[in-house]
Amino acid sequence: MILYLDVFVPPFGLLLLGALLRRYLLRDDTVWAGIERLVFWVLMPALLCSAIAAVDLAALPIGGMAIAIRLALLGGAGLSLALAWAAGIDHPARTSVFQGGIRFNNLMGFAVMAGLFGTAGTSLGAVATGLIVPFVQLMTTLVFALGGRGVSPWRAARQLALNPLLLACLAGFAISLTGGLPPGIAPLARSLGQASVALGLLCVGAALSLGAMRDRLPLQLATCVIKLVLVPAMVLLLGRALGLEPLALSAALVFMALPTATTSYVMARAMGGDAPLMAALTTLEHLASILTLPLWILLLGS
Repeated sequence: MILYLDVFVPPFGLLLLGALLRRYLLRDDTVWAGIERLVFWVLMPALLCSAIAAVDLAALPIGGMAIAIRLALLGGAGLSLALAWAAGIDHPARTSVFQGGIRFNNLMGFAVMAGLFGTAGTSLGAVATGLIVPFVQLMTTLVFALGGRGVSPWRAARQLALNPLLLACLAGFAISLTGGLPPGIAPLARSLGQASVALGLLCVGAALSLGAMRDRLPLQLATCVIKLVLVPAMVLLLGRALGLEPLALSAALVFMALPTATTSYVMARAMGGDAPLMAALTTLEHLASILTLPLWILLLGS
């Protein structure tokens, strides 16, 4: 029980605190927009780069993790598109269902992995993020481009090339191969990265909206099942079939069992998606993960 509280109260408590701060103390949208930009462009890249750079990649089963994670992502993408087709929704709504089915809140993942495994959990969580982010960003950008309006191949390529999380992952892998960050820079990057989790989860909580959950609830529930039940089940089965060691399998499962990223809403607004549906999916998945994420970790432990 103590371990459960230590692992799950911090991330979900920060979500609740963010919602309360947004409602009662920091009501100005520009405050939260500024913090979100700081986390997305500076703090989160620092966490990813420093954590990956500190890992001995040669000692990790990266090949097995990549296969398990990416096959599960492909499965989630196929199920999300099939759900959208069966529901008969338009292209903007399809992009929101797609994002709800495969994207993930990596800040919550880092909080959970650190609570479970300490520094080793953070480092392996960064590796899992590095395997997920490029793949998810590529698929999401393609789904927006195919069938949408005003999304050119050049714009899609530019978004990928300038994505700070993708660049941070690539930099972390490259720096790891050269021996890690130099003295002085390494603790600076770690300090910046540590700030990203708390501030980022506060922003996530501030962005959630219970009122949005009434929008197309059956579609939301079906997307929620894909993201929080079927995709983690696929990665767990694949990881065990591939013989992944426990820590690597834990990182893959935790990150694939996370609710969708709140930046999905930003992307939906910027690229012509269904922003109200995306807001509803984000809120519902975060609430449902209060139950599903601990259950997946208990199942993994058994």
